[in-house]
Amino acid sequence: MTRSVILRSEATKDLVRLRSFASLRMTAVAFLLAAACHRESIPTFKVEPTQFARRVTAEGMLKATKATPVTAPMNVPMALKIAWVADDGALVKKDDVVVRFDPSDFQKDLLTGHDDRHTVDNKITKTTTLASTTRTNLKRDARQAQDELLAAKQFKFDDAEVFSRYQRIESEIDQTLAGDKKQHAENVLGVRDNLARADRDLLTIEEKKAGLKIRNAEQGLNSLELRAPYDGILVLQRDWRGDIPRVGNSVWPGQPLGEIPDLNSMKAELFVLEADAAGLAVGQKANVSLESNAALKFSGKITQVDKLARPRFRGVPVQYFGVTVTLDKTDPIVMKPGARVRAVLEIENRANVFSIPRQALFEKEGKKLVYRKRGDRFDALPVEIASSTPGRVVITKGLGKGDELAMRDPTVGEEQKSK
Repeated sequence: MTRSVILRSEATKDLVRLRSFASLRMTAVAFLLAAACHRESIPTFKVEPTQFARRVTAEGMLKATKATPVTAPMNVPMALKIAWVADDGALVKKDDVVVRFDPSDFQKDLLTGHDDRHTVDNKITKTTTLASTTRTNLKRDARQAQDELLAAKQFKFDDAEVFSRYQRIESEIDQTLAGDKKQHAENVLGVRDNLARADRDLLTIEEKKAGLKIRNAEQGLNSLELRAPYDGILVLQRDWRGDIPRVGNSVWPGQPLGEIPDLNSMKAELFVLEADAAGLAVGQKANVSLESNAALKFSGKITQVDKLARPRFRGVPVQYFGVTVTLDKTDPIVMKPGARVRAVLEIENRANVFSIPRQALFEKEGKKLVYRKRGDRFDALPVEIASSTPGRVVITKGLGKGDELAMRDPTVGEEQKSK
């Protein structure tokens, strides 16, 4: 009984060992099959010389290359109030009125200036008359004093044997008094002449002020209208809030109100995302299309690139580089200033280069490398890159024509196997 139990126990153990060995063999076969399938399932890319182009998209609006600014008159000394303004984008003919200003303030200043001038003229007449009367009176007093002095000298009572002492003293006093009266009259006449000249100078200043007010008012009345210098479209200028000049707005002399562009020569002012702006340069080609008619495309070249990126919209932190594209030709019928456009900028265009998918490029330990197929294995190969796009990379060194590259890392399966 005991021996049979022992035999059955040993048989059971042998069976378990056989099953374990069979399981290990099946596991090893499965690993080998998986590794083989993994190696065979790695997609590859065949390297061939090809054309590589890097293009970025941008959007913006059309603007005239040349435009005549419409500004408030410079020859007025005060703010102007808009009484009427043509519509933004209105077609205008030569000499058409585009802006008209309110004349009320100038008319008021003109009337006030004339009133001030009449008042000054009356004051000048009054001052001149009073000065003339005073001068006449003072000259009369001076002549009278001169006559008295001559009489006192002619009839001098200085003979002690004939005249009493009292008469002699009285005669000396009369002579001295006559001389003092003459001197006083002459001094007062000089003072009155100086005062009259000062009053006339002050009135002259007031007269000039009145004349200046009249001249400024007349200049303002003669500058109440702004006219178009030639046929075109009126494009009103927007302020920092995006508002255009409106009736009732006050503007200062020389303030820009808009422009009348030359429709025969247009350019596109575009905005490129900061992340896409690498490599932007003057002279690169561009294709511009109108949002209103995408089928129409116009070629051009980049003529200006901003040095610094800036936000395009107030309160939005996204940065853009401003780019100006001068178009090769302009169609005035369909192209208008302010029209929204989209553009494709050709940043780079290379022929006969090795351009591979970005999935075939790997980075390990700070080095760029690819996995080139050799027989049934893939060898790591360091490479040097140049330009790139979101989907392609240009390889300048390390590859040859016909090389097959792994499209995913072939070492991933080997690392799992080793673990």
